[in-house]
Amino acid sequence: MMAGEVLLDAFINANILICVALALWFALRGVMWGVGLKHAYSTQIRLLNTVFLTVLSAPLIVAGFNALQKSGVTPAVKVNLSDIALSYYLKGGIAMKATDFEGLMQLRDSFLLNILAGAGLASKVLIAAFFVGLIIGLTRLVYSMFCLWRIVSGSYHWREIGRVKLRLSDRTLVPFSTRGLWSYYVVIPSHMLGQSDEMRVTLAHEFQHIRHGDLEWEIVLEALKPLFFLNPAYHAWKRQVEALREFNCDSQVLSKGRINAKVYCDTLLSICQKTLRRDRSFVIAVPKVTLVTADRSSLIKGKRSFLERRILSVLNLKRLPYERLLFAALAVPLFSAMALTSVAIQRPGDWSHDRLMLSTVVNLERLDEINRLSTFGRIRN
Repeated sequence: MMAGEVLLDAFINANILICVALALWFALRGVMWGVGLKHAYSTQIRLLNTVFLTVLSAPLIVAGFNALQKSGVTPAVKVNLSDIALSYYLKGGIAMKATDFEGLMQLRDSFLLNILAGAGLASKVLIAAFFVGLIIGLTRLVYSMFCLWRIVSGSYHWREIGRVKLRLSDRTLVPFSTRGLWSYYVVIPSHMLGQSDEMRVTLAHEFQHIRHGDLEWEIVLEALKPLFFLNPAYHAWKRQVEALREFNCDSQVLSKGRINAKVYCDTLLSICQKTLRRDRSFVIAVPKVTLVTADRSSLIKGKRSFLERRILSVLNLKRLPYERLLFAALAVPLFSAMALTSVAIQRPGDWSHDRLMLSTVVNLERLDEINRLSTFGRIRN
């Protein structure tokens, strides 16, 4: 295959895997909530990160599986969906004309070729939508990073703890953390210097994000956002990560017993009130992790705001034992399902015996159609 075809094929697979991952996640989350594990936030966020790593490493998984097949370790294992469907069809499991089934099997190849050649109005519209989304996404990302740099560079150095630099800002009302190539930055509104409770909550919360590696994940998700601009599953996935990230951070900070739950909730409410007056440049500045964000979803009738959900989570906080064991028990089948999907959705390889059989049946069907039409013509004459 050509390089462009390989890249496009890999991109299509990545989008499919993200959709499958989101569906699997919602199913698993439903099971966890059903058995009383709703508050296992640490396990849930680690599962989300594990699944996303599986999506990113799908090419390596496929290459490893192909290497095993070529070496003869798994010669008879069939996991490709196309091959399985073809085998089932040849055994009489699907009632369809061979020519129609062949067209269905070649639908993905036809789509790839049309996109690469820009053939047809639909292909041109899809290509244009992708590049417009990519350009908008990249422009937004660059401008957001510029806004973030302006806020951080305009703040004042306060203290330094290892690689973490604490800075004070007169421009922002909401504390947040971000990072550079080497150092981490925690930017705190200047007025918090006189509010010890808010300062303690802010530092504990942002330091916890840094320990969990949340900033690195935020950078990865923001960097990939322009590429998957048209995939709603990606945006839904990112929202899930952002929500669980905050739930987990809240629970981890409070589980240490150094901060009272009332003080924590009061701080969230106080800062949220201030975020309603924040400037536009702070809203779009990414990648960063804030203590709290203003959520307008409360304006939608019957829908709880994210802040309300966080406070309820804090008030109903539960310590769950054996979270590492729970993570291992759930991660193995989830990773296996994603790895299997990664291999199953690949385009089939060279001509196999089943494909030769399908080609033969198609040729016989076409020959029979030609003979039928010829016979019909002779009868009429």
